[in-house]
Amino acid sequence: MSEDFVVSMDLLDRLLEHDSWTTRQFLDLAKRLTRDQLDSNCGIGHGTVRKTFEHIIWNVECWTDLMNGDAVRLRPAGHQSIDDLIVRFDAASSKFVQFAREVSAGDRLAEQFVDTLDDPPRQKSLGTAIVHVVTHGMHHRAQLLIMYRRLGYSNLPEGDALSWELALNDERS
Repeated sequence: MSEDFVVSMDLLDRLLEHDSWTTRQFLDLAKRLTRDQLDSNCGIGHGTVRKTFEHIIWNVECWTDLMNGDAVRLRPAGHQSIDDLIVRFDAASSKFVQFAREVSAGDRLAEQFVDTLDDPPRQKSLGTAIVHVVTHGMHHRAQLLIMYRRLGYSNLPEGDALSWELALNDERS
């Protein structure tokens, strides 16, 4: 990304790009883990690194489907490889970011959609659901940091927005 792009990014762009980049960094870290480590119950959140990533990615896929008015896809079988999870995440994140930008550009953040997974189904705003997806990912990344530490890893990224921006500047240099 160019410096001009970073400077001209609006708040939503920064939120979306940081969220996507940071989750991808945490997925890349998971490549270092053994199968046993990926599936070790760390006693937090969804229990294991793999299950937590499966949950994060499903959340992005599911909410994007709901907001688009599409039928919610079936939840994929568990125990996918990290490489397979990365492929899913990259596709889901790209679709979510594109959708969120289109909603914002069309001044549709207050527009309602029907969350068909609620019983009974309820209307929710697109803008709040977009924020939910991002903050939900942040919540689970914090759990992943704890899991990585419990698995013996150190020198982990904080995953904060300032580190993301510094990384973008480093990529430019």
